[in-house]
Amino acid sequence: MNMKQIKSLSRLVIAVSVVTLSACACTARTAPSQAASSSSQSSATVHSRPATTSAAVVVGAARTDRYVPLLQGKRIALLSNQTGMVGDRHVLDIMLANGLKVTTIFSPEHGFRGTADAGEHVSSSVDEKTGIPIASLYDGKSPMPSAETMSQFDVIVTDIQDVGLRFYTYYVTMVNLMDAAATYGKQFVVFDRPNPNIMTVDGPILDMKLKSGVGRLPIPTVYGMTMGELAQMVNGEGWLKDGKKIDLTVIPCEGYTRHTRYELPVAPSPNLPNMLSIYLYPSTCYFEGTTVSLGRGTDWPFQVYGHPDMSGREFSFTPRSRAGAKNPPQLDRLCHGVDLHTMDAEAAIAQGINLEYVIDAYRDLTAQGKQFYLKSNFFDKLMGRSDIRDMIAQGMTAAQIKATWADDVARFRKQRVPYLIYPE
Repeated sequence: MNMKQIKSLSRLVIAVSVVTLSACACTARTAPSQAASSSSQSSATVHSRPATTSAAVVVGAARTDRYVPLLQGKRIALLSNQTGMVGDRHVLDIMLANGLKVTTIFSPEHGFRGTADAGEHVSSSVDEKTGIPIASLYDGKSPMPSAETMSQFDVIVTDIQDVGLRFYTYYVTMVNLMDAAATYGKQFVVFDRPNPNIMTVDGPILDMKLKSGVGRLPIPTVYGMTMGELAQMVNGEGWLKDGKKIDLTVIPCEGYTRHTRYELPVAPSPNLPNMLSIYLYPSTCYFEGTTVSLGRGTDWPFQVYGHPDMSGREFSFTPRSRAGAKNPPQLDRLCHGVDLHTMDAEAAIAQGINLEYVIDAYRDLTAQGKQFYLKSNFFDKLMGRSDIRDMIAQGMTAAQIKATWADDVARFRKQRVPYLIYPE
């Protein structure tokens, strides 16, 4: 394949900053592919265009009749961020308006307002509107809250918008809090939200020798489950510390199925600004472990890729420092590469994980004797296996590599069945 042919935010009552992206320096674009490669679909679950849409979905946080009686009279810790919205109201305000006693707020990567850079340490603080303390779980110290913090509440509530990828850190934060709940005997409740990648299961199951902050569980890269379903699986499979179980309740969504195309009303993090970025994320995130820019610091993060030394390319872009991408890879350098930002969303979904992009950049740069992988093993951590880079070096195609994890996908599909909430 010729790689040149591949191709409103709701207001927060608690003064959450709107995630925006400013203009970037760009030149001509290549034409996007109009259809995903059929070879890239072998282990992904792909559905036709759905009959149900976002308008039909009622998220768990809106179902006060289900959770207010459960939480009344208890001290509550809330894990949430800028995505915890029901219309124009934040879940925190809804809980307080219903007489629930929230004593602690936990914030994940990117902070409670969702504006910090990827991997940036976020300090603990206080919510300006309510005066409730915010305990950061991404401050670089420990993923486990202190005993003093844990003594301030009886139950942990999670309401956060995930995107269904093993290397996206919000589910990792939830699992760490589930471990804390098991250690300290706390009740755990998940207000469920749709997974925009729920229609897909793809990628290798994590080799637990590569367990890290971007890979916490023995699951495929794209696992096709909501946070509530995943929490049930973690609890049911004994994946918490010492195999402990917790008192877990999931408040499910209404009107949601595995066919639903759910349009996120709020960007889940600064560099996933739209649905196409979320659908391409399973294929382009691997560039984080390389010298190649995936568009951080442009209008199209995770929707373009390039490098100053890539050759024979019609598309160019220059990463700039901006909110959510203060020091992006290849900062202020003209990068040449591939534009995917006008790809049809259904084509992006259909390809599942497509390693053609990584292989394209690898062959271009290594043929010139240029460095492709970072000196760390971050690429392996993102892949979840340490043998994929060898397969790429040996000249295997994207389809051949995908076939190596087909058994993983089949096995996981059977394993997850008891924990699924939403119908096919």
